[in-house]
Order: sequence, then structure tokens, then C-alpha cells
Amino acid sequence: MLIGKRLNDRYKIMEVIGGGGMANVYLAHDMILDRDVAVKVLRLDFANDEEFIRRFRREAQSATSLDHPNIVSIYDIGEEDDIYYIVMEHVSGKTLKQYIQQYAPVEQYNAVEIMNQLTSAISHAHENGIIHRDIKPQNILIDDYGTVKVTDFGIAMALSSTTITQTNSLLGSVHYLSPEQARGSLATKKSDVYALGIVMFELLTGRLPFSGESAVSIALKHLQSQTPSPKRWNPTLPQSMENVVLKAMAKDPLHRYESVDEMQADVMTALEPSRMNEPKFYIPDDDEEATKAIPIIKGSLNNITNEDETRIRPPENKPVNETAEEPPPSKKKKKKKWVIGLLVLLLLLVGGGVAAFTLLPSMLLPKDVTVPDVSGKEYDDAVKELIDLGFVLEEPKEEPSDDIEEGKVTRTIPEAGKVVKEGKVITIFQSLGKEKVEMADYSGLPVNEAINRIEAANYDDYELDEVHSDEVPEGEVIRQEPEAGESVVPEETVVRLIVSMGSSPIELDNYQGSSIEFAQRHLASLMLVPEVTREYNDSVSEGNIIKQEPEPESQVKKGDTIKLIVSDGPQPEDKSVDIPLEVKYDPEEEGAEQTVELYLEDLNNTMDGDPKETFIITEDLITSFTVTVAYKQQAKYRIVVDGKEIENKTINYDDIE
Repeated sequence: MLIGKRLNDRYKIMEVIGGGGMANVYLAHDMILDRDVAVKVLRLDFANDEEFIRRFRREAQSATSLDHPNIVSIYDIGEEDDIYYIVMEHVSGKTLKQYIQQYAPVEQYNAVEIMNQLTSAISHAHENGIIHRDIKPQNILIDDYGTVKVTDFGIAMALSSTTITQTNSLLGSVHYLSPEQARGSLATKKSDVYALGIVMFELLTGRLPFSGESAVSIALKHLQSQTPSPKRWNPTLPQSMENVVLKAMAKDPLHRYESVDEMQADVMTALEPSRMNEPKFYIPDDDEEATKAIPIIKGSLNNITNEDETRIRPPENKPVNETAEEPPPSKKKKKKKWVIGLLVLLLLLVGGGVAAFTLLPSMLLPKDVTVPDVSGKEYDDAVKELIDLGFVLEEPKEEPSDDIEEGKVTRTIPEAGKVVKEGKVITIFQSLGKEKVEMADYSGLPVNEAINRIEAANYDDYELDEVHSDEVPEGEVIRQEPEAGESVVPEETVVRLIVSMGSSPIELDNYQGSSIEFAQRHLASLMLVPEVTREYNDSVSEGNIIKQEPEPESQVKKGDTIKLIVSDGPQPEDKSVDIPLEVKYDPEEEGAEQTVELYLEDLNNTMDGDPKETFIITEDLITSFTVTVAYKQQAKYRIVVDGKEIENKTINYDDIE
């Protein structure tokens, strides 16, 4: 154990405050500068890997050149008795992972501020030629004032080429692994952009985009699976916020942000009103970018005529008719004109009488019109057709219809096919679509009861989405889509239920070796309940934790009990002492026997009942007896001669040398 040890005669190790697959982190005190520091000590697994140690030193030294308010400062790098360590700034607060577990989904403005600080830190590292390679919430700290600090630059770069594999470390990092790293390619600055996108996804949703039973299955999802929509778990997100995540997490680095600076600029404007409803980000389709052939126009433009152009026909040369002089009418024709006129007048009178009885009624009375079938037609088209036929339209009426699309005509009154007079008043009925019902409220119901009600109401189907919630008990419906009160057609509606999985799971830290006071404070901040038992231990200092249950990195929920076994230090020893027993022979009658009784109460004896020893003496008694006293306890003894107590003493544990 390093607790109490001084590294380089300068850094006094106080307690364990963290740990992982590569190193343990201790709170220490710099005895020279009189300040608290964090000391990261590499695990023994790496102590024999010379290549790793060499790279670790070189990269850690290069990381000391980073000077930025959002990067944990490295003060010193050292080695002592095969202990390789880094001394760095001590940040009083919590990891971003713990922050997400406590507050997810993080409020949007807070998420933007956190991402602003993160991108600023990584941008500074990139400007200095350093790629982090292992960005994840476990490597990001938030102090008590909300300042974000990125750590673990040196270890991440050194580990990238070592042959040692830590299972827990790999499982922790593979969730944030870029596709190119999963393929075995070298990490680039855009690999850090991808990891930042996943961190932002986790901030906004409280969950990881890809999960699986093994590191390999998760890595394959980074390579093959489409990035899920953050809005699925946080529907209140504006599209602009989701777009930042989708672009940063593009599979192909070419489609990601060109730099962390570009991502930072996009994050900082994501909540501006003008961007709230911007189009969703999609990966460009390469096929659409293909060059299209331009058709070649052959021939002269002068040969093309405009068919719509007005053509002017030249005037035709018609022959002029010459008017011939007619001879004057003869006298016979003049005489016959009055006879012909009289006959024409007679014919007109007869024809007029006939027309009055035959044609005039049909001209003056309304025509018969057959009502057309306009069902299924658009309302405007039906109106035009009926008006053209001479119908007079009343205000339309609405009615539900299972067969005719909403807004179109269902029927008329008078109905289609009926013969009516022109000018008849007609009423059009418009379809409301299938009959709608008001959506019920399923929120707060147990999911099984909600499903039973949905099936009883003949909805088309239902979908379940499970999310973590600190407010709604596990198994109850948080919200639904469509929302309660909306008008829906049951047989065409799929009801989506968002169901609570209970509180967000918390990854349990490693408290073994740390003080019980630190563990209790930290567990209380996560709303976990410590249960403390104590036992003696030779190797763990008094007051520090020997063991915890569940084990470190186990998944627990708020309100769970965490058992902590605390050391009481080494097992104390019992003490024994020899007490002299001297009784002078003094009988009432010369030569008579005397009875000496010894009563003892110690670790091995009690005073109840018979004496421990009885002596019959006729001369002075000189002997001794042994008293064994338990740790921090007392022992007592009494000496009785002939029924009379002559001595009664108490022996304290601390009085025995």
C-alpha cells in the first residue's frame, strides 16, 4: 500500500481517489509547495514493458507543454522503486461520467457550455501536434465551479502502441472508438472529433449510441451501424443540436467537421432561434454528385422555328366581280308580288300557332337534369361540375367515411342518378376520413395495463421505447406518441410508449484503499447508501476500506446499498501478567489449618461459582497466578482467607507493560 508513503521525499500519499485499467490515482500533498496534488501511479502490469514506459515518458513530457484552462496541468513525472508516476493538478469535483449519471439528459445550454470547453481544450492540443486518442467522460473532470478539465493525454498515446490489453480499459474506451481506429488505422484529429460527438450524444441522452456484449461487437457497430438519432431519447432537442452529433459521428472522416474549431463554432450557434428547425444532417450521396452529360445541340439555331409564333398569311388576289346592269322588271312580275306576300303571311300565322302549342313550353319551363355521381372527386371539381349543370349549391356538410379520402366528396342530396329540374338546390357532403377518436392518456400507467388498453381500443400496433428516469418508477409509461387528446384513427395509428427503466445506472467507482469519509461523501452525492462493517486487517490502514460489494465498475442504481468493509488496523494482542500470591499463616488456634481461596475474572475465567484455586495451609503461602487481559479490557481477582476477603484488585489492559 502506498498510503502514507512519500514519493521522491516530496509527495505524501494521502488516499486513493480513483483508478482504472492502467493506473491508480491518489490524493497527495506536495510538502515543498504545500498544496494538494493528484498522483497517477501506473499499475505493475506496465512496469516491465520497457517500450510502453519509454513512450509513456516521452508523450507525458510532451503533454506538459499544454497550457490551457481546460486541460489538467502536469507538474512532474517520476520513478521510484519501479513505481512510475505523474504528478498533476488536483481537481476537486467529479468525472463527466459521474456528472452524466447524475444529471442526464443534461440541460441543453449546459451541454453547449461543456462542449465549448471540451472543444477548446482539444483544439489547443491539436494546435500543439497532440492527438488525445482516448476522449471519454471518464477522462474529463468537472470542478465545483463547472470548469471542464481534460486529462490522460500521455497515457492514452503511450497505450496506443503497447501490446498489453486491459479488458476493463478496452471495454470502457471502445464505446468512444472511431471507425478508423476500429479498423486498426492510426488515430487522427478527426478521430478526436468522432469521440467528442459520442460524448455530446451521451450528454444529451444519458446513454451511449452503441452497446454490446463484447468489445468486438461494439467496434463492429461503430463500423457498420447507422448513428441513432439523439431525438429518439430526447425529443425536445432542436434539430441543430442533433445535427452537430450526426456530423461529428459520420463514419467517413471526410464527412465530419474539418477541425475541432469548426465543430466548436457549430456547437456555439446550435441554440440560436434561426437554426432550431434547420434540415436534418444527412451524409451526401456520392451518386448524386456524379457528373451528368450535357446533350449536344446539332445544326444551326436559325433552322429552329417557333410553333407557337403567329404566322401572317399574305392576302389572296381575288378577282373583282363586275356588276352588270339588269334590265327593268316586267309588268307581269309586279302584278304577282301582292299574291305571294299574302301567302307568306298566311303560312307564318299557321306556323306560329303550332309553335305556341309545341315549342314554347319547352323553351320557357326548366330542363330536366340528371344528378351526376361526384363521389370520390375533389370538392372544387365537384362544385364546378354541378354549377355547369345549373345546380344551386348549399353550404357543404361533413361526415366520416371509411372509404373516401378526407376532403373529397362522399355523396350529394339529391343523390346521384336522380332526375331533377335545372336550378335545383343540391347539398355536397365532404369526407372527414375515417372516424377519429380522442387519444387516451396512458402516462403513469404500468406498461402492461397501457398495452391492454391499446389493444382493446383496436389501435393498429404499439411500440415500446425504454429510457431511464429519476422521476417515474420503473415499468411505468413516461409519455406517449400521439399525445393524449389528439384526434386519431385507431386502425391507422401506431402508439409509441416511452417506458421508464428507473434511475440511470451508475458505474460504481473503486473505493478500496480510500478513506471511509471520502467514500461516504461520494456515495451520498450519487444517492447511494453505504453500509459499513469493520474488521481487523494487517495490510490496510485503520479507517480505510478493505473491500466493497458490489465490485468496482458494477452497474447500480440510485438508492442501492453499497457494502463497505473498513479496516480497524492490525488485530490487537491480549496481555498476560503473573501476580504474586503471598498469605501469612495466622490461625486462631495454634496448628489449625487455614483455607485460602483465589477468585479470578479475566479473559479465561469468571468469578461466578467456585474459586479458581483453593489452598489449605499450615504455614505461610508463597506462590503466583497468571491473569490474561483482553484488548482494552479489565481483569479482577479476590483473595479470601477463612471466609474473610483480604484483597480485591482490578487490573487494566493499559497498566500491563
